[in-house]
Amino acid sequence: MPNVTQLRQDHANMARLLHVLSHRHKTLVSGERPDFRMMREVVDYILDYMQGFIIPLERQCTQMLCERSEDAAPLCQRLIQQYRTLHERLDKLSDNLDSILMDQIIPMDQFNADLRDYVEAHRDYLRAERTELFPLMRDNLSDEEWQQLTDAIPHARAELERLQEAYPELYAELTESDVVTA
Repeated sequence: MPNVTQLRQDHANMARLLHVLSHRHKTLVSGERPDFRMMREVVDYILDYMQGFIIPLERQCTQMLCERSEDAAPLCQRLIQQYRTLHERLDKLSDNLDSILMDQIIPMDQFNADLRDYVEAHRDYLRAERTELFPLMRDNLSDEEWQQLTDAIPHARAELERLQEAYPELYAELTESDVVTA
């Protein structure tokens, strides 16, 4: 039976990124000015990671699962739609962060709500993957198919190494955060 340790580690890394955003959200709610540059770095990283790693892996996984299980298609379609919605929310946050960093005025109440909603939605998505998709993968993918997916995961480690070099402050915060991915 294949093991999902690498996928769980990937989720833990994303949970740390979401924790950084959540922490900045709490700072904003308290009336203080959060580090918008750090938020920009997190959002940029997540957008790059989604485009360069998650979307191709998702396509490959969806195709494999749909070939193996009738139960997979509705779940995969729901997760794909959820993921598209996440990407749209993240794009909006990205645009708003650009505006803030260029000293343009945007409604902070709306930005705050958008940030909170994005973090909650992304956590829900990760939870659905852990509780629904991972078990389906374990039950339906052959060892060869599983190996194809796990061979793609080292890219995540390379991305984290790139993050460490490109965003040393963010990387330091990620390694210090103690996040539970429940």
